[in-house]
Amino acid sequence: MVPLTLKVPVPSEYVFPAGALCLGVDAQIDFERRGEQDNQARDKETGERVWVVRVMDLDPEAGKFGRPTEVKVKVIGAHQPVPPPSSVPGYPPAVQFEGLTLTPYVDSQRCKSSGQCKARMAYSLRATAIVPAGAAAVAAAA
Repeated sequence: MVPLTLKVPVPSEYVFPAGALCLGVDAQIDFERRGEQDNQARDKETGERVWVVRVMDLDPEAGKFGRPTEVKVKVIGAHQPVPPPSSVPGYPPAVQFEGLTLTPYVDSQRCKSSGQCKARMAYSLRATAIVPAGAAAVAAAA
């Protein structure tokens, strides 16, 4: 049986073939826990904290056809992921993700009550860690 939330393991190089630059890391807010002091979202399977890593997709095709160049990857972990230092002063660090999974879903936000539906296939990205670009390939080869 196929689970409702299919998580397809994918290499970071497959999702970001031209690379990705880390723009920031923030806690994912659980809006059902808004009034609480600790309102950070938790992963439903592990109970670990959910962090949102914003990256710029360096693929030249990324900005075409309304596709965003900024992508959010949710990283699951007890502690806030720390991006590696940048190898080029003044630029964000180049990163890859370990344990990256892709979950496809139908984005129906564009459907109108008038009968027009411009739903599209979308996907969410989750990972277990953020690492310097090239580190995942080195670890896989070892």
